[in-house]
Amino acid sequence: MSKIWYIMLLGSVSALLFTDPGKAVTAMIAGSHAAVKLSIELAALYGFWLGFFGIIEKIGLADFLGRLLHPVVKFLFPNLSKKGEKYVTMNMAANLLGLGNASTPMAINAIKEMDNGSTRASQNMIMLTVISATSLQLLPTTVIGMRATHGSVNPADFLLPATAATVLSTVIGITAVKLIGWAIKKRASKKAGKEKNLGKAKNTEKAAPLPLAGKVLK
Repeated sequence: MSKIWYIMLLGSVSALLFTDPGKAVTAMIAGSHAAVKLSIELAALYGFWLGFFGIIEKIGLADFLGRLLHPVVKFLFPNLSKKGEKYVTMNMAANLLGLGNASTPMAINAIKEMDNGSTRASQNMIMLTVISATSLQLLPTTVIGMRATHGSVNPADFLLPATAATVLSTVIGITAVKLIGWAIKKRASKKAGKEKNLGKAKNTEKAAPLPLAGKVLK
């Protein structure tokens, strides 16, 4: 993915330099200034919420949230350790508050807890990725903060349609993961049953007496 972005960036910059070098340099400088300004404006927002989650973990509210969301987490992530459940709970809480970047460290820790040494992603890993991608948000604080810093008169006026869209996308994503996981398990079970029956048949053939090739002469 980084190579694709590198090629796109290199191609666009090269085109601008060959067509209008002056505008290309001006655009790059203006973009750099805007990026730094936005980062500084959002630093306070992210600093507050990251500190907030740190306090939640220190005073034990993370464990309370874990117990509160235990039935949901247990349904979505079966056979997950207690530590993994805590990380998933914090990740879901951050996503509900629209803090995508703040939820990333929790998601990484949760994935590490789910890792069983296999080269393939487990269903729990896929479920966490899908839930993070669909990003169920009850309070999209990051978008509200960005709209506020850009001078929006009512930065939260999109809240209802955004919530409806994220709820719908999350439900569809969870349903798809559960159905595909069920289909894969059913297919694997059938394959294991066929292999077991084939093994029994081979053992029966080996144990069966060989037929006589002809009559025994006296």
